[in-house]
Amino acid sequence: MNPDTIIANFKKLIQYIEARIVLRNLVLAFLILIFGTTIIMQILKIYTRHNHDLTVPDLSGLTLTDAVHAAQEKDMRVEVFDSVFMADLERGTVVMQHPEAGLKVKKNRKIFLTMNAINPEKIAMPNLVDLTFKQASAKIESFGLKLGRISYEPNIAVNLVLAQQRRGVALAPGDSIAKGTAVDLVLGKGLSDQQSTVPNLVGLSLDQAKIAASDRFLSLGATVNDQTVLTRDDEQHATIFRQNPEARSGITLPQGSAIDVWITLDSTKLPAGLNRNDSIQ
Repeated sequence: MNPDTIIANFKKLIQYIEARIVLRNLVLAFLILIFGTTIIMQILKIYTRHNHDLTVPDLSGLTLTDAVHAAQEKDMRVEVFDSVFMADLERGTVVMQHPEAGLKVKKNRKIFLTMNAINPEKIAMPNLVDLTFKQASAKIESFGLKLGRISYEPNIAVNLVLAQQRRGVALAPGDSIAKGTAVDLVLGKGLSDQQSTVPNLVGLSLDQAKIAASDRFLSLGATVNDQTVLTRDDEQHATIFRQNPEARSGITLPQGSAIDVWITLDSTKLPAGLNRNDSIQ
């Protein structure tokens, strides 16, 4: 046999073997890829609990203890995320939850709860006096309060808030009050056709004068301080030494009208012998 032919056949044999090894390696690599992908997919299904979604239970209206038990029965957990106070719902119960009831979730999912507080949150009472009814209503809502009973008194300021009360008791700005409390408003309804005699306010403090005027369905108008009254504390201790209109026989005002007053700390400006204990005419 020709040596060249032998060499050529030998080379072909080597090439055939090499080709088979490459082919075998390719097939082996492909099988390993398929097998590895299958294993990984199965592991992911087990880890993510594929096709084992759970339905979130409805926890609204339940106490925290009952909500915990209900969640545990569904292989879930709960955590209190926030609290509010809603007077029309039972205290200490669930008012909101996330995720919402009916959604599909995985096992051991945490449900965040918003509870209705057992004790209402306390806030400082805002000042509504001298606001319009619309402004006062918006402020009441923004503070988490409720609008209570509306009443009217004769006053030149129509639909202006004259007083803020709770069950007939005055609420001062800054008073501690529970959220959700109903605040009653007294509004001005304009001047009345009925007349009231003008009370004598000279010699009274501002607080005494307000009571005396309101007894006749009148109110205090402008308050003018003299040079002795400089601070709020001075105003509380000052005395009225002049008023307009004056309290004279036959002088009347439409109910709802206002009386302007001048105040002082100087007792010499008062009529001789007059003091705060004098009777109102």
